[in-house]
Amino acid sequence: MLHGPDGTDYSEWVRWPRTIPPERTALLHGESRDDPKAFESVLSFTPDGAATGIVMRTVFPTRELRDETVEKYHAIEGGRQALSSLAAYVTDLARKGAQG
Repeated sequence: MLHGPDGTDYSEWVRWPRTIPPERTALLHGESRDDPKAFESVLSFTPDGAATGIVMRTVFPTRELRDETVEKYHAIEGGRQALSSLAAYVTDLARKGAQG
């Protein structure tokens, strides 16, 4: 279950069909296993000195579904928030690891 910022609960199903450590992972995301509106996101990781760059690309079955997801669910901002949360999580893990 995904919880939106306005308190709305959304059904959620995620499958991770491809992971190529440490450079890429893909996920298929929808409301259920047979959701015809399911979309795929690919996260690519590139070393950048002591940091790692992340690019997330998402492909929808149709342009209309993409536009609806951007407008109705604020997907671009949601993606930014998800990547920001991931960065904070990884930074915290690295900090704890450095402390021993």
